[in-house]
Parts: sequence; structure tokens; C-alpha cells
Amino acid sequence: MQRRYTTVSYFVGAVSARTGDEMSGPAMMLAGFALTGSTATASSLLAGLNVAAAVGGPLLGAFLDRASRPGRLLACALAAYGAGVAAILLGLGRLPLPLTVLIAVCTGLLGPALSGGWTAQLPRVVAGDALPRANALDAMTFTTASLAGPALAGAAAETLGAPTAVALAVTLIALATPAAWRLPRATHRGTSGPAPNRDRDTDAPPPRRSERGLAATRSREGGVGVDSPTRAGGSADTARRTPLTAGLRFIVQRPALARATLTSVLCCAAEGMFTACVPLLGQHALGGSGRGALLLSCTAVASLAANSVLARRPHLIAPDTAIWVGALVQATALALAATAHPVVLVAAAVLTGVGAGPQLTALFAIRHREAPGHLRGQIFTTGASLKITGFALGAATAGVIAGHSLPAALTVASATAALAALAYFTVWRGRPR
Repeated sequence: MQRRYTTVSYFVGAVSARTGDEMSGPAMMLAGFALTGSTATASSLLAGLNVAAAVGGPLLGAFLDRASRPGRLLACALAAYGAGVAAILLGLGRLPLPLTVLIAVCTGLLGPALSGGWTAQLPRVVAGDALPRANALDAMTFTTASLAGPALAGAAAETLGAPTAVALAVTLIALATPAAWRLPRATHRGTSGPAPNRDRDTDAPPPRRSERGLAATRSREGGVGVDSPTRAGGSADTARRTPLTAGLRFIVQRPALARATLTSVLCCAAEGMFTACVPLLGQHALGGSGRGALLLSCTAVASLAANSVLARRPHLIAPDTAIWVGALVQATALALAATAHPVVLVAAAVLTGVGAGPQLTALFAIRHREAPGHLRGQIFTTGASLKITGFALGAATAGVIAGHSLPAALTVASATAALAALAYFTVWRGRPR
């Protein structure tokens, strides 16, 4: 009974926290513009929140991996993030802009807690054969949040005012903190724990395995779900010597994890390019820039539907296959979007979601499979930070190109997604050093 309650509590908290996160960005931009009348102020606040994620991810992950009660640390991070967003709202128009942006940067350090930091705790809640299905459900919380967050922000800002929309986002994040606080404790503190099995502590890459054989393999390896002993490529000694870079080093040294991470980051950059083109696509093809947001809704709904299928049939496609197939599907969709034909454009948005949703589920499955317990938090938060950075760089690049040629920007986005699939087969094919 306790397990059932904890599982429900996990997903309710994840939806609440991530919806508040997805809502806070648009709401803050609307509040910044409403209170200062400057679009530059609004965009600088959003940039400040995102730019610090690359630093905050590994730092937060290192603390989570060393905590005996990571859920309580995660709850404190959520509370601090919500307080930071509230402080930004209170500072608008009252504090100098550089100081307000500095508050946004400091708040952004905790942003990965709502994504990778939360997902890293999933194996402590769900283990064994139920983990693949839980992965799909966890990925669906991101899609649900990306669909509901901006819609709630717009509706609240329109009816109650932009500051109230920010306050509602803070409330949703705060409501998630009890679920995080009650997460199960770690089985060992930090990097201290069972000594690594020397028979398995080797440079040889792990055998290729499908998700169908994951349960049997987990049993042989002592359980990848909950704080398993150290495996190849990531010793506790390494984590102790370089605590802030141990997660990144493990990602690079583990071929399957490195390929999945690189492919997902490049795909996230392509998604950023598509998002930056959405207002122009709406204006040129759908009769208004505001209608471009409907394309993102189509993508989110398609992603949610695809992950719903995977939640029911988690062994339908192996995670390693879903990573590169998802990249090819997104490349095809973005190439179709370059035509800017209304019907084809909607189909392209749907196809983008079909590729992106299962790819996210697969990425979670690979991280859970490959990550040792003492580095799981760092691996998830570092991966989330890299994806956030990739999205931001992609959006900035497409913004410059789209000002000269919209089809060219979408073509670059398609090429980036295709490069992601190519990189999967050409990088880290040999043994890790």
C-alpha cells in the first residue's frame, strides 16, 4: 500500500512541479513586459533563468548523490526555486534590472531539480519490471507540463493579470515539495557503499541488450534500479576526486550513454530552432503569429499520445533504437515544415511530437540502465543541463537565420536533427578509455 501511495505521490508531484516550471517562463515574460513595458527586460529575465542551468545541473547532482535523504534536498531546491521566481516578480520595477537579472541567474541554478533531479529518484520509487512503464509515464509528465504550462500562463495573465500568473506558477511548484520531501532515502550516503565488483569493473563496454531483457540483466548486475554497486567506467573513487565532473566523465566514458546524450542534445537544439520559428510560421502560414503556438500544442499532444502507447507496451521498441529513430523522424518533420504549407505544417508538428516523445522515454531508460547509484543524480541533472543549453543555442541560431530566410532556418533545424542520428552511429563506437 505504501508503494502504491509513493508512486502516485511521485507522479502528482512531478506534474505539479514541471507544470509550474513550464508556466513560470511565459508568465515571467508577460509580467516583465506588463510591469516595465520593455521586451528586452522580459527576454533578459528568461535568459537569466536558462543560462545558469549548465552550471547548476552538475552541482545539484553532486549534492543529490551524496545526500542520505535526496528527496529532502530536492524539496529544498524546489522551494528555493519557487522563492527565487517570486523574488524576481517582487523585484520588477522596484530593483535595478541588473540585480533582478542576477536573482534570475541564481534561481536558474536550481532549474535542473525540476527535470533531471526529480527523474533521478524514480528507481527508488519503482523498480524491477515496472520501471520501463514508469519511464514512459515520467516522460509524459514533461509533455503534459509543456502543454498545460504555457496555456495556464496565458489564460491566467489574460483574466487575472501577469503577476498573478507568476504567483500561480510558484504555487504549483510549492505544492510539489511535500511529494519530494517524502521520497525514499538512499541506501548509502554519497560515494560510500559496497565495494565495486572487480569482475565487472572493467573497460569493456556492456553487452547490447534490449529493454525486453532488462529485468534479467538488472538481477545479474545487482540491480540498476536502486543504488547498484559501481559498474564499468565510474568508480566511487573517481566521484570522490572530481565530484562536480564525475557525472560528465561517466557519460563520456560510457558509449551507450554518450551516444544517447549527444543525440538528444542535438535534437533539443533542433527543437529550439523550430520553436524560434513558430511565430513566423504562424504569421506566414496560419494567419497570425499567435496561432503559431498551436503548432507547439500539436507537438505536445502527439508526444503525449506516443508515450501513452509506450506506457502500455514498454517493450515495443528498444531504447537504444528509439534514440536514433526519433532523431530521423524529427529531421523528416522539420524538412516538411520548411514548405510552410498549412496542412503540411500541422502534420510536421504532429510528426515532431511522435519522434520527440518516445526519444525522451528512451533517454530516461538508458540513463537508468547505465547510471550507477552513486552518480545517478549527476548524470540526470548534467544531461538536463546540456539539453537546456542545446535548446537555447538552437533558438538563438534560428532567430538570426529566420530573420533572413524562414525556410533556411527550418532546413538547418532538419539538418541538425539528421546530424544527431548520424552522430549516434559514428561517435563512441569503440571501447571507452
